[in-house]
Amino acid sequence: MRLLPRYIVRELILPFIFALGIIVFILFINFFLRAVDRFLGKGLDLFTILEYLFLNLAWIVALAVPMAVLIATLMAFGRLSEDNEINALRSSGISFLTILQPALLFGSAVCLMLIFFNTLILPEMNFHARLLAGDIRKMRPGMDIEPGHFIDNIPDYSMIIRSKNGNLMEDVRIFSKESKEVQTSIYSETGELSTLDDAIILTLYDGEIHELDLENFSNYRRINFEKHIITIPADDLMLNRRDTANRSDREMTLGLMQEKKTKYAERKINVEERLQNTINKVTGLEILPENFADAQKMLNYYKEEIKQDTSITAAQLRLKERRIRSLERQAKNEYRLIESYIKSGNKYSVEIHKKFSLPIACILFVLVGAPLGTLSQKGGFAVAIMLGFGFFLIYYIFLIGGEEMADRNIVTPMIGMWTPNVILAFIGGYLTLHSVRERAPISMKWPWQKSHVNDEST
Repeated sequence: MRLLPRYIVRELILPFIFALGIIVFILFINFFLRAVDRFLGKGLDLFTILEYLFLNLAWIVALAVPMAVLIATLMAFGRLSEDNEINALRSSGISFLTILQPALLFGSAVCLMLIFFNTLILPEMNFHARLLAGDIRKMRPGMDIEPGHFIDNIPDYSMIIRSKNGNLMEDVRIFSKESKEVQTSIYSETGELSTLDDAIILTLYDGEIHELDLENFSNYRRINFEKHIITIPADDLMLNRRDTANRSDREMTLGLMQEKKTKYAERKINVEERLQNTINKVTGLEILPENFADAQKMLNYYKEEIKQDTSITAAQLRLKERRIRSLERQAKNEYRLIESYIKSGNKYSVEIHKKFSLPIACILFVLVGAPLGTLSQKGGFAVAIMLGFGFFLIYYIFLIGGEEMADRNIVTPMIGMWTPNVILAFIGGYLTLHSVRERAPISMKWPWQKSHVNDEST
């Protein structure tokens, strides 16, 4: 029996590597075509470009691995079924579950490696990829000029243009940024921007310069010009690497995200305690409504009670009503703050669950792929990619939808990120159960099977 597990695993490894390479290649080419504009005109060396592409391979691999497991399982079991090896093993008294066990072990091994990758390697590569992308974007500011938007990444100056025709900028307006003794404003009909290794060259045509003495506003000077050249020293034209920056949720390890969740939970508790103390002072009630709508109903009910209270004077009634209105405004702001803390905490919870739910899908895809491959009785890549892409697309749509709903506090992070896996587990369990019973749950008549049957009948 030791020979069978090695044989099944060997049948899975090569299709897995092949499918992973194809999927990564397709996703990488798509990313490269979208990112190539970031490199043009930046003067980047080849090593920096390769580093940027390599860092972005992390999220591509994390996405491609589960799909590669599904395609590899479809190919392996499809070939075994096509060559009647599944039937031969069953005839020898080996059940389908026994045949499936090596594939499940293979999926579990890939799952563990992907969890390690998602929790430790992927956050760091995402972090450094974002830093490098930001550093690249700051280089060669002339390439980032958009008409109608202020450009602030030119040292000492801000600039805005009305339109751009190729390299020629039209209706150029330049303003000095730093607080100096003289404020300078430059207007020109057209202009060009070029860069040297250590400077930015602005060449302006047909314009005027306005200089205003900030200490003496009566001292004003206006200069007309046909051509004016501004040389701006810019040491940061070369690629400067940042060492630290704030990390997003996809750039954090589990420990960092847990710290963020704890911090937002503590802030939420502090706000709730503050609001409850205020409610107690104003109304004497020691309850905290679940949301602002319930708080408003409670305050309206309390307001009606004090209006019917004949023991208080008109001045006391007005004072209490003012306090209630102030409490309503505070409660509205506090509940908004609580909601934002819950939403921020959920964002990190979603990412934590996602780092585990996607690797676990590798095991579930084995449960789906093995019965489907056996039913298809075809081990070719075309059939595997067709079935695999269909199932993975549906799974990924549910995953993205669950993530979006969890981020909006519509569902809990656990429900949002694990519901696709639960659905996949039901499908895989249903297909596996019927494969164990050797009774197909669905009739899968492929065109090549039909023609094969006709040939045999003739």
